[in-house]
Formats: sequence, structure tokens, C-alpha cells
Amino acid sequence: MSELRQSARQLARRWWPVALAVPLGAAAGAGYATVAHPVYAANAYVVVVPQTPGEGANAVNFAQAYGRLAGQPQVLAPAAAASGHTTSELSELVHGTTSPDAPMIEITGTGPAPKEAATAADAVAKALVAFANPSTPETGVKLVPLAAAAAPDRPTSPSAQLDVAVGGAAGLLIGALVMMTRRRDDDPAAAPAGQAAPVTAAAQAVPLPAPAAAGEAAGRARGKEQAAEPAASTP
Repeated sequence: MSELRQSARQLARRWWPVALAVPLGAAAGAGYATVAHPVYAANAYVVVVPQTPGEGANAVNFAQAYGRLAGQPQVLAPAAAASGHTTSELSELVHGTTSPDAPMIEITGTGPAPKEAATAADAVAKALVAFANPSTPETGVKLVPLAAAAAPDRPTSPSAQLDVAVGGAAGLLIGALVMMTRRRDDDPAAAPAGQAAPVTAAAQAVPLPAPAAAGEAAGRARGKEQAAEPAASTP
């Protein structure tokens, strides 16, 4: 039983930074999820239709191009009035996403309320269609609204489970770093290069082994003989 207690104490002494940091990190994540303002997201979809049969690849290429234009001022400016935001505000709330193998554009709008997110996405989708279709004779494609944005039922962030997991992972990382630092400080072998480990008083008091002491005495006698030889040879 005493050995088990000693092992438990050693584990607690070594791992206490991790055991303390993980719950604290998870609690911090839960606190953030509680006080953070909710953010909602809604998606509107626009499809690119080729005007000539067999031009599907061309439609996919134009979908990629128009998806990038969804966040540009020439599209956001007319959508700003309909959404109730300025152009700069709308550029931070809405972005377009495309697929590498489908002629479809997904317009994602975000906002602090479900209806506001859906309104922003729909406004940009309509503005993108109005911007692109006058160029149909030159591009050979036409943008058609596929699905309007629906008001979401729940916010996309904050997520309590995700925030707690992220906080716990951050606490684990911090605790592991603290534990490694403490082990490096406590390990004499981990002293910086060029710096000798401190010699304890007990080590200084240990007598030299017998062979080493005998060699030292022989060296002293040899030194005395060499010093006496010049004196004997002097007339």
C-alpha cells in the first residue's frame, strides 16, 4: 500500500500541470460559448447554365470566375441597399464558394439574426445574377437562381461542444509545456553545454580510490628525487 501511495504521489507531482490546465481550459471554452454573441449563416445557390449544348466545362469555368466576383464591390454595391448594410459591412458578412466539378455558386451570408443572414445571402445572389446576365452573349452562359436562402434554426457559432474541446486541447498543450519545463529544470543532466553540474558536499568528501591515491604518492616521491639530483651534482 505504501508503494502505491508513493507512486501516486510521484505521478501527481509530475502531472499536476496537465491535470490543472485541462479543466481550466475546458472551463474557459465553456465560458466563451456562454458569453459570445451568436452568429447565424444562410446559403443561397446560383447555377451557371450554358447556352450552347456540350459547353458544361465552360459553365464550370465561369462558375469559378463569378464565384470570385461575389465579394467584389461591383456586385456588393447594389446588394448593400437591399440588405440594409454598407458595402464594406456586406463584404465581411457574405462570401461565395464554388465546386471544382459543378457549375454552381454557393452564396453564404452571416449575421447576428437568422433573417439578417438570409437577407444578405439573397441580396448578393440576386445582384450577382443581375451583374452577370447582361454579358451572356459574350460569355455564352447564364446565371439562374437555384434556391433562395432560408433562415437558419440555430447559430453556427458559438458551439459549446467545440469551444470546450478547443479549450481543453489548449490546456493540455500548456500543461505539457509547463511539465516539460519543470522536468528540464530538475534534471542535472539537462544543464546547458559548457556548464558543469554542481558538485555536492557529499561528493567532495568521498576519498579517492586506492589506485588513484597510490599514483598520486608515487608522483610526489618522483618529484622530490628529481629536485635532489641537481643539488647532489653541484661541486
